[in-house]
Amino acid sequence: MAAIIQSIEAILVDIPTIRPHKLSMATMGVQTMVIVRIKDSDGLEGLGEATTIGGLAYGPESPESVKLTIDTYFTPLLLNQPAEAINTLKVRLNRATRGNNLAKSAIETALLDLMGKRLNQPLHQLLGGAVHRHIPVLWTLASGDTQTDIDEARRLLADQRHCDFKLKIGSRALMDDVRHVAAIKAAVGDSASVRVDVNQAWDESTAARGMAELQAAGIDLVEQPTPMKEHAALVRLSQQFHLPILADEAVADATDMFTLASAGFAGAVALKIAKAGGPLQALKVANVASAAGIGLYGGTLLEGTIGTVAALHAWSTLDTLHWGTEMFGPLLLKDDIVETPLNFHNNGVTLPAGPGLGVTLNEDKLAEYRRQ
Repeated sequence: MAAIIQSIEAILVDIPTIRPHKLSMATMGVQTMVIVRIKDSDGLEGLGEATTIGGLAYGPESPESVKLTIDTYFTPLLLNQPAEAINTLKVRLNRATRGNNLAKSAIETALLDLMGKRLNQPLHQLLGGAVHRHIPVLWTLASGDTQTDIDEARRLLADQRHCDFKLKIGSRALMDDVRHVAAIKAAVGDSASVRVDVNQAWDESTAARGMAELQAAGIDLVEQPTPMKEHAALVRLSQQFHLPILADEAVADATDMFTLASAGFAGAVALKIAKAGGPLQALKVANVASAAGIGLYGGTLLEGTIGTVAALHAWSTLDTLHWGTEMFGPLLLKDDIVETPLNFHNNGVTLPAGPGLGVTLNEDKLAEYRRQ
């Protein structure tokens, strides 16, 4: 007899960051994760995670709303249903609820973890199998202070922990940001790739000026310079400069990717399981992007280890990650809630082994950081 879903729990977990993390729309000192635990009638448990950055300053879902959605709307639809019927359950959720992709991503991840444990197979095997076991990971320099960022980059390069860096800009005057970025690029030279993330902070004319300056400074990639809904601006900018644009907030799902590609966008896309609605959905975005000749990048919403590992299993199945990944979320946190943290080394991270996600909760740490 097939195992059925017996319980679903959504837990808010607050973990401090190692330093303030400055974005264009917010500065983060604590990361809040929603940890989802799905238990079946055979006693197995699947884990998932939903995380965002900067709460509602970033997008329409907050950790609190994700928990409410799962508790109030998703759980009644999923309880007593066959645990392995992932596609059927996905359709059931999508017919009854609109949007809420962060919450859906946590549920899909937990169901995949549960199936992996049942079959004694790693999650990537359920997705077709890993092409890569060691995945490149960049680091975001987001202190806001130029010399602090330079010192941090040099230390990480020396330790061979990261050789690609992203800078969060857009909250200051344009030329202040450009000088900040150019100084860091000059300091690291050809030893590191330097990219910037504007987090939608510029209008098109500001973006055109900014990209011209960044192109001259030797920057390799500009992420989401203009607001997410302004697809035409993103297309025009991508055709105006040889400095590539990384579409992030503009592309949530495969439909968004098709719309942007068919309009003539040339560049790359930040894949994120959270905004797509889960690992399976993020890989659909990758398929459309690849068909359109658009480069792939493994993006993060600064997930903890559970969400990061779910994404890594998906990214491991992709033939080419043209721009690597940014799956450094756990390194930004002062502590972890899993028994064995991820192994970051040689400018990347090793894909965990073991069934499902390959991670186990540390119940004491979960209790310590669980919101009361």
